[in-house]
Amino acid sequence: MAKGIMYIDGQRVPFDGETNVLSVIRKAGIEMPTFCYYSDLSVYGACRMCVVEDERGKIETSCSMQPRDGLRIRTNTARLLKHRRMILELMLASHNCNCTTCEKSGDCHLQALAVQFGIHHVRFGDSREEKEIDISSSALIRDPSKCILCGDCVRVCSENIGMHIIDFAHRGYNMRVMPAFDRNLDQTHCISCGQCSAVCPTGAITVKNEIGDAWRAIHDPKKRVVVQIAPAVRVAVGEAFGMAPGQNALDQLVTALKLMGVDEVYDTTFGADFTTIEEGTEFLQRLEKGGPFPMFTSCCPAWVKYLENENPKYLKHISTCKSPMQMFASILKDKYARKDQEDGRTTYHIAIMPCTAKKMEAARAEFVREDGRPAVDLVLTTKEIIKMIQESGIQLTKLEYESPDLPFGLGSGAGTIYGTTGGVAEAVVRFCLPDKSKNVLRELKFSPLRGNRAIRVAVIKVGDRDVHLAIVHGLANAQKLLKEIEAGNAYFDLVEVMTCQGGCVGGAGQPHGVKQDKQDRGEGLYALDRSAPFKRAERNPVVAAFLKDYSEEHRHELLHVEYSSGPDMN
Repeated sequence: MAKGIMYIDGQRVPFDGETNVLSVIRKAGIEMPTFCYYSDLSVYGACRMCVVEDERGKIETSCSMQPRDGLRIRTNTARLLKHRRMILELMLASHNCNCTTCEKSGDCHLQALAVQFGIHHVRFGDSREEKEIDISSSALIRDPSKCILCGDCVRVCSENIGMHIIDFAHRGYNMRVMPAFDRNLDQTHCISCGQCSAVCPTGAITVKNEIGDAWRAIHDPKKRVVVQIAPAVRVAVGEAFGMAPGQNALDQLVTALKLMGVDEVYDTTFGADFTTIEEGTEFLQRLEKGGPFPMFTSCCPAWVKYLENENPKYLKHISTCKSPMQMFASILKDKYARKDQEDGRTTYHIAIMPCTAKKMEAARAEFVREDGRPAVDLVLTTKEIIKMIQESGIQLTKLEYESPDLPFGLGSGAGTIYGTTGGVAEAVVRFCLPDKSKNVLRELKFSPLRGNRAIRVAVIKVGDRDVHLAIVHGLANAQKLLKEIEAGNAYFDLVEVMTCQGGCVGGAGQPHGVKQDKQDRGEGLYALDRSAPFKRAERNPVVAAFLKDYSEEHRHELLHVEYSSGPDMN
């Protein structure tokens, strides 16, 4: 990569490996406004907000400029300021400005820049067209009247997810961003990963807000509200309250939920330990029987939905294990059935997840119980629970610590790392390895199971057999891996797939974070694993006691599921 010296607003700024001038400007301590630039995606250069002026008066977009030695630029001239204000006014003129009631209010990039540049009056008439809001998805809401044509959703869906669900249509003034033929999301093969909502700078694509349902349940005396908290949530929820990415806020969150009126708070790592044992057992059985291989992990509902929609021939390769969320919910509802009858209350189960696809998973027919109710009554994202805490006036960082309730609040270190890429595979490996010594755990720490590369390959010896594993995050990368497997260029016994980059820590339900934030969250989970009293799922005494009480038939009924291709369920 190039290196040299640039001069930014008269300031001497060295560069070494930065991919564009925009990165060098930010390195110099100047925050340039952007809409269409997102560091994890390709450069689009359409919004023109990040323009700079060189010494000859030429205006260029800094996101698409290559750093050059000796380059002199200015970032804040009269021309540039006029230019940016004009762009903002034009955007606002074609934008639904019902800001106070918008889901993104307070977190909208257009709103923030309008404040930053002092846009108090728009000189142009309202040119926006009223468009019908798409509420067909169980996870997402699309409001075309708030789209500013930045293209972030288009690129993340194609480049990171590989689904191409949404794209530009028409030209000029009539240009729109929409699914093909302007279909609703439930008429497409959308997998509800929600990454489009994560990168959208306005309220054009948002996560379906179900906070009202949560409050109604909490305030209903006939309902016993029981909450489970996913591993990835605890290392991200605190960011909204000034905590660093990766800092554990589980105990503060438990306290906050109790103050809000929740009856019982548990830990999804408890369910993850069940998943590890069941998935590890299934994998060992496949090794004995000779397949089918590869065995794909089943924790990511967006990945499961992708195979159903696009590659149903691989459904037999997916582990039959339910996700930790669903295993936990099945066990909970099973154990509380008698208690509900005795108390005359209904257990209402809320799962706090980093993932928007979990909303879709909760609504699947496979997870509806015999009484007609889903095992998980409601899924709230990390961002939704943050809003509920803020509504309550609770200052998270000032709360006393309170641990999750027992017996479902006890989980292993292996269950905790489910929230980051490679965590599921490592937990299964820990279970399958005959050598349970600490030295083996130390070796796994430095194996390819960990890391941030999109596709990682490892060979682990299980007994006398070399087991070939692959870990992949980002669905587009998983698609590449599938092609290699189909072509006979690669062979694996076990493949862990996470649709979102970084794994669950990078889920669309999490607070907005760049790549480094996601890595810090993952490191936070590994730190919790190191301090856990037991590192393997099978060492969890509560899980072991539950499994001992289950018959083989009942165990399979509660903890396993068969997926089949059929009508889309988004």
